Amino acid sequence: MGKQIGAGLFLIVLLGVVVFNIFTEEDRNPAADETAEYNVSGDPSQEGTAITPPNAPDGLEVGEMAPDFTLKTIDGETLSLSDLRGQKVMLNFWATWCPPCREEMPRMEKFHQQYGDEIKIVAVNATGSESSINKVEKYIQEGGYTFPVVLDKELSVNNDYQAIALPTTYFIGTDGVIQQPRKVGPMSYDYMVEMMNALE
Repeated sequence: MGKQIGAGLFLIVLLGVVVFNIFTEEDRNPAADETAEYNVSGDPSQEGTAITPPNAPDGLEVGEMAPDFTLKTIDGETLSLSDLRGQKVMLNFWATWCPPCREEMPRMEKFHQQYGDEIKIVAVNATGSESSINKVEKYIQEGGYTFPVVLDKELSVNNDYQAIALPTTYFIGTDGVIQQPRKVGPMSYDYMVEMMNALE
């Protein structure tokens, strides 16, 4: 019951973000060669941010064991978080409709190419909020992304990790414990390196 309520809340928040984006797009309509940038974080050092609803949960805390899950990858294989025990893990929650996620993904691929032997990226797609799995598959293929992408069709893992705003990233140590505060909003390449080095 709790998971159903959480999934329902997640879908309502996603619908609100989509409606907000539609009306915002109509209002601003920048010139084709003009890039519109918004920083709603209040922190001028932020490169971008996600939209977080009021009274959103704070997410899982440092020191908590990362909840295990088993999901299908975009390639049809099965991936369990517990299979990665003994390795550093960057667990990223994202969706194709999320502009900050699209901003972040190429940096994640560059990071994966450089440090894939030292830390595993697992990108959890909020598939229950997508229009189709084909859209997700096409996005991954066209972007040339090679890190594992798993499909959260029921949004149960998004719910367990309280990933209400996207992107959200957790940093998990070799012991399976969340070792750094979660990051809400897109990560820079240097931030990924910093978090990897902070993990044990």
